[in-house]
Amino acid sequence: MFQPLSLAIGLRYLRAKRRNRFISFISAASILGIIVGVIALITTIAVMSGFQREIRDRLLGSVAHVTVEGAMGPLVDWQPVIDIAKSDPRVVGAAPYVRREGLLTGARTNAALVMGVEPDSEATVSELSKRMREGRLEDLRDGEFGILLGDQLALMLGVRVGDRINVTLNEFTSTPMGAMPRSKRFTVVGVFSMGEHTADSSFAFVSLGDAQRMLRLGSGVSGVRIKLADLWRAGEVSTELGQRLDVGVQVSDWMRDNRNFFSALSMERTVMFILLSLVIAIAAFNLVSSLVMLVQDKQADIAILRTLGLSPGQVMAVFIVQGSVIGVVGTAVGVVGGVLLSLNLSTLVGAIESVTGRELMPSDVYYISGVPTAVYPSDVIQVALVALSLSFLATLYPAWRASRTDPASALRYE
Repeated sequence: MFQPLSLAIGLRYLRAKRRNRFISFISAASILGIIVGVIALITTIAVMSGFQREIRDRLLGSVAHVTVEGAMGPLVDWQPVIDIAKSDPRVVGAAPYVRREGLLTGARTNAALVMGVEPDSEATVSELSKRMREGRLEDLRDGEFGILLGDQLALMLGVRVGDRINVTLNEFTSTPMGAMPRSKRFTVVGVFSMGEHTADSSFAFVSLGDAQRMLRLGSGVSGVRIKLADLWRAGEVSTELGQRLDVGVQVSDWMRDNRNFFSALSMERTVMFILLSLVIAIAAFNLVSSLVMLVQDKQADIAILRTLGLSPGQVMAVFIVQGSVIGVVGTAVGVVGGVLLSLNLSTLVGAIESVTGRELMPSDVYYISGVPTAVYPSDVIQVALVALSLSFLATLYPAWRASRTDPASALRYE
């Protein structure tokens, strides 16, 4: 079917000047539509992938990959849990923690999640030590009652490093006057910024020993946080770890705990891919229109080719080649433009913000500031295949119409 003669004629039609300017305009509009659709689809998918990656990375900066907690209360015998976890080559760090909700009172009062940690081991499971804006993680020392606050939480409390705040935990003590919440004065020794709104506005860290004394846990902890070399293996590691540990513990992982959140992001990404694919589909319909009108315009040429010996299949191949080349050129230009735009989108947005004087992605509204992008080859290939497939399908009906042309009827009035 696709013999050199059909290919040559199809390419010749592409280079030839058309007598009907309207057909040329429709063809140009269809190829431009394919280019714009591919650029828009690649850029949108890259931005959504970038947001998903940034949110995941920043969320996991404060949330462990795998967590082991006591099923019925505090985890008293937690050192064997750390030893068993570290014996797994997929584990890069493990650290105990104490967690309790509470109220923090400085110039103002705000609820927070108070975490008791060991500075040395905490550095192996979270990004806290790398996210300090003031002070250091090592400033948390047992018995000194120091506290680290997220930058947004410190702002809401109206405090800074060196100020003293009152920490009231969700734990009550019986007194002659009734049940009283446990409270203690702490000194702010540092401020961190994880880059994730929830962590920065509601997390506070204290020494593990200070948290145990406040809650009267003795040597017990709330659980053990575990970090993996490959975060995507959290599911299998948590399952195997649960089988190796006692029945008195509960093992969970970040994929299970945040499944709904990341499923929603994935669904949104899929829906946007489908919706923006309609832009390419519209361009493909324009390609159908231009080819149908071209077939009508070339009725005499088709009839002459048929009388010279071209089979219906070869005639069909002529117009398939013509439409497919338009799709290939549009897709290729769109892929190059989409990748270049995605890679330079942050610079472009920064330039627009500097010209307009307005912040397009305010950090107080979105999880992160700026426009992160992530261009994955698999996404680019998927977009290119969709565009090429729609372009090829758009050529089938006009090419079939051309192959059904009757030479005698077409040449009757020539």
